[in-house]
Amino acid sequence: MIKDCYENKLPIQQLISFDKLLRQYDAMAESDDVAMAKKAKRILKMAEPFPELREGFSDVSLLKKHKEVINVILQDIFPEVLTDNEIKTASLPYSDVIFNSSQRFRNILKDAGGENFRPQMRNLPEDQMYIVASTVILNFHYGFSFDFKRPFFYDIPDKHGVMRHYRILYNADFIEISPTEKAKELTQEDVDELLDNFDNIELWKEKIPPHSFVAKGFVVSNMFDVTAEHSISEIKSSLIANDKRNGESFMGNLQETFRSFFNVPNIKVGFVEYNPKDNRFERVFVNGMQSFLLGDNEAMPCTSALCKNSYNKLLEENSYFAISDVDRYYKSSGEILLYKGLKEKGIKSAILAPIAENGNLLGVLELVAYEPNVLNSVNANKLEDVMPFIVSAVLRSKNEESNLIDAVIQNECTSVHDSVYWRFEEEAKRFIKDNIEGRQPTFKEIVFKDVYPLYGQIDIKDSSHARNVAIQRDLMIQLSTINEVLESAWQKRKLPIYEELMFRVNNHIDSIKETLHTNSEQAIFNFVMEEINPVFTHLKKSDKALGKLILGYESSIDMGTDSYYDHRRNYDESVTRINMRLASLIDKKQKAAQAMFPHYFERYKTDGVEHNIYIGKEIVDDQEFDMLYLNNLRLWQLQVMCEMENAHYALKPKLPVPLDVASLILVYSTSLSIRFRMDEKRFDVDGTYNARYEIIKKRIDKSYIKGTNERLTQAGKMVIVYSQKKDELEYLRYIKFLRSKGYFTGKVEIVELEGLQGVSGMKAIRADILYKNGQKDHEKTYTYEDLMNELKA
Repeated sequence: MIKDCYENKLPIQQLISFDKLLRQYDAMAESDDVAMAKKAKRILKMAEPFPELREGFSDVSLLKKHKEVINVILQDIFPEVLTDNEIKTASLPYSDVIFNSSQRFRNILKDAGGENFRPQMRNLPEDQMYIVASTVILNFHYGFSFDFKRPFFYDIPDKHGVMRHYRILYNADFIEISPTEKAKELTQEDVDELLDNFDNIELWKEKIPPHSFVAKGFVVSNMFDVTAEHSISEIKSSLIANDKRNGESFMGNLQETFRSFFNVPNIKVGFVEYNPKDNRFERVFVNGMQSFLLGDNEAMPCTSALCKNSYNKLLEENSYFAISDVDRYYKSSGEILLYKGLKEKGIKSAILAPIAENGNLLGVLELVAYEPNVLNSVNANKLEDVMPFIVSAVLRSKNEESNLIDAVIQNECTSVHDSVYWRFEEEAKRFIKDNIEGRQPTFKEIVFKDVYPLYGQIDIKDSSHARNVAIQRDLMIQLSTINEVLESAWQKRKLPIYEELMFRVNNHIDSIKETLHTNSEQAIFNFVMEEINPVFTHLKKSDKALGKLILGYESSIDMGTDSYYDHRRNYDESVTRINMRLASLIDKKQKAAQAMFPHYFERYKTDGVEHNIYIGKEIVDDQEFDMLYLNNLRLWQLQVMCEMENAHYALKPKLPVPLDVASLILVYSTSLSIRFRMDEKRFDVDGTYNARYEIIKKRIDKSYIKGTNERLTQAGKMVIVYSQKKDELEYLRYIKFLRSKGYFTGKVEIVELEGLQGVSGMKAIRADILYKNGQKDHEKTYTYEDLMNELKA
């Protein structure tokens, strides 16, 4: 009897029959073609003594008994002339019962394991096999249109153990399906239910029960070797996969696929990343990923890792470099490092394939084998079909790595200035590497030593006083309006509580009339929220006339602050517009300054705009630092702050509150170290000695001229604070230069500062700024050549 893994689990009971094919021979026997008719009659005569060949049978032992007759019946389907070329079988559908096959198919099975090897269809579970058979029944018996066609494959290893892939195409011309007494009548509703429940195998078995149909006949399977196409698809799928960093299975699958692709059983795959900045190869930190060029090294200059020929091929031509015989190349090259490294690893042949995009090398794909000549310049061309996928995957991986690095930096450090990003990137790569290799990753503090600081601020003059005046005026207006409502209520009702509230309102007015005390604003806010608002809510409900007065009052109250917000709005708007104008100007100028020489820059808004700049050798990755660049940046800073003063001067008439600003520059000639504080997510000076700079920076704008009550910073003056005579001479030279450019009037004074706590001996230059009316003059700047000439003078 027919026995296979699906026999008792299918809706179809299978009978081997050649009736449909023999009926074709019946027709051919009546043909006018004498030769054809003669051949058909001979076949029919041989089959005639065995009626079971037409009626059908399930006893597979009859296949062996009638083998000779069956071979004759199938001779037109299996011509001898094609038996070594075609991969073909005659079998039962959904079964491993095969009763005829081409010689090539038999050879494939022999190489895979002999007579006992039974190929299995890929990715076709038993439940799906039941549904596949059911859809055939629905289409051919019930007349419903079901599309469940999907490609079927055999995965069969060859004699070398390399997996080959064969696609199966079924010819069902010689099979007939008929119902048994178990078959049911199906309605459109039944079919609709099946369409909505593909995974409900019990429902399918209910509608189309097991053995409710008989399949009588056989199918012809034609197979085609699609190993190359399948390998390309598998390579693409592996490269698209999102879990390349999560295990070694990615590399294992990729190596197995390349073995099938090249039909070489012992191929191994490696990758190496190209760093164009340093012209070196670097290891890709993915679990299971290796590099045969680098060996145990994490990085290596390209000139060391490659020979001259391979260097030209990979980096300059972006073409393949094949080594068909490593030992021969090793001897003929004079034992250079590339071939020596491969030879020591037992590698006999290799292909190095450039991964490049628009002429830019991204990395190298390394294919190696342990037999000579199996990888060579001929089969290297097969990579043309897969390299686009590899390039896309590398580009995507680089983007993912960049995003991961950004995520680490953002998480550990928040935003980082472009000039120092490279250092954070290095640390983030080390962080990711430690994490991949199972070590406890920690993001180490970033320190830059021997950098020179520059500090500048443009502060809104008397901002605290202006803010207090605005608050004072708003509170006076609000309290006066409240008093008007309470007075009207008192006139109507004469309730003593209204009189008492007016008394308290007047007390608050008197308390802020002259001076706004620290706690006055909060005290008045609490009084209004807790005492006045409940009374007004009651009056709105009880008296329409008073309700209109209260609505007028409430319309003047800001929804965001729950208080009168007019003078404060004007003040806040003025401060915001000043800050935005000054910040946008220095940000724009910064782009040009970075092009002169990279430096760290941070800018922040308070009541005005402050900025910190650090410049030095350690800030830059690959440029030489010279003190000339510090001088350059100081001169740039002085000019830009004059331009910011002019920008404010042009903006001031348009402000709701015409606020003044005062500018200050701190000159500090001693180099210091800065450290990125992980807890505060910002740079700060490093060490006790360097802390003096921060103390000066925080206290200097509050200082007075020695022996007077005059504040150091003044509107209309650029203040430059310093402690060394050479700094004084340097900045006097800059002021003279910028005066010729129209930035200063020529009025300059040098003053000594009153000692601050912990700080003494400071002096300052105060230079009157020249303000310009014309926008074109305001935009005029010195050239880089002007600056260089001035510094060398």
